[in-house]
Amino acid sequence: MAEREAEHRRIVVETPGERREVEHTEAVRHSGNGVSGAALAAIVVGVIALAAILILFMMNQQQATNDNLAAQQPSTTIVQQPAQQQPPVIVQQPATTTTTQPPVIINNPAPAGASGATSANDDATVQTAVDKKLSDDTTLSSLGITATVMDGKVTLMGMVKTTALKAQVERAVRSVKGVKSIDNQISIG
Repeated sequence: MAEREAEHRRIVVETPGERREVEHTEAVRHSGNGVSGAALAAIVVGVIALAAILILFMMNQQQATNDNLAAQQPSTTIVQQPAQQQPPVIVQQPATTTTTQPPVIINNPAPAGASGATSANDDATVQTAVDKKLSDDTTLSSLGITATVMDGKVTLMGMVKTTALKAQVERAVRSVKGVKSIDNQISIG
């Protein structure tokens, strides 16, 4: 797009006889080879916008990659406790009263070929009988006493409020057929 402009000039012509001023007007035509300021500004803005879009795209791709890596790794939660010293937990067990049990005398020992499987079967039978004895008695079933049987020896564990209840549990278990001895570790509290 060519633009026309008129250019005015004053020229002084000197000759040996005279001096005169001439006004000279010339039409100047500018060719459209140059870039106007508005077009140049539009190009710069476009390049900046393109660069911003590319940067945002790359950041989005990097974020998506990080999200995929985070999804593959199990999350770890770290909980920091305040730096307070907790008071020590003291567990006090009552002194066990040792009562001498009469020795168990076996008049007819098992034959030499007998295996421990028979003893395990006997223990299972005794365990079932002891559990039934404790659960059938309404007073004893509410105490939460645990009884385990090993080679005919019953170990009693739990907590009761009185010595009389402790003795009552032991008497009930002693009456079960197959119980050879009792280790009464019931606490009174």
